[in-house]
Amino acid sequence: MTTTRTLTRRAGLAAVAVTSALVLAACGDGGGSGHTGHRSAAGSSATPGSSAGAHNAQDVAFAQGMVPHHRQALEMARLAAGRASSAQVKDLAARIEKAQDPEIRTMTGWLTAWGEQVPMAGMDHSGHSGMSGMMSDADMTALKKATGKDFDTRFLSLMVRHHQGAVEMAATEKDKGRSGAAKAVADDIVTAQNAEIKEMRQLLGTS
Repeated sequence: MTTTRTLTRRAGLAAVAVTSALVLAACGDGGGSGHTGHRSAAGSSATPGSSAGAHNAQDVAFAQGMVPHHRQALEMARLAAGRASSAQVKDLAARIEKAQDPEIRTMTGWLTAWGEQVPMAGMDHSGHSGMSGMMSDADMTALKKATGKDFDTRFLSLMVRHHQGAVEMAATEKDKGRSGAAKAVADDIVTAQNAEIKEMRQLLGTS
């Protein structure tokens, strides 16, 4: 009798264990699908199709325009270390580089994810001369030849214009873009570069 009760109890426990396992498996599947969905959403930047509905043509235009725009700003900023006479100008240039280099990588990632063309690096500036605030080849050549206070003045004057162009492009993105991430970067650009424009005008004595 004892053996029968023991077997019965073991069978009952086994049934409970199987039922619990099935319930846990079901929960695991539900949780797994949730996590899979989360991974899919988080990984949408790497899958053009999955992010196709999250952006519009303005977002693409913003990224394709801002990448070369930022690249030129970096090219200008990197000249300051060896040419500027003002510590304030050198500091500003370093901050510009620190802020805009990661944004280039971010926007390049969007374009790749969206299946859109990423602007080529190393193109001459004439290819983007119609873009708001972009320097011409002549502007860049003159800046590269300048040193000391002459460099400081040229750099600040050109960068004010360059920043104004970026703010204009970012404002358009904020108004017409669809991608939340792109609009957030645009908002950061407007805030940061307007502050730097004010700082540069003060250094130029034109504020």
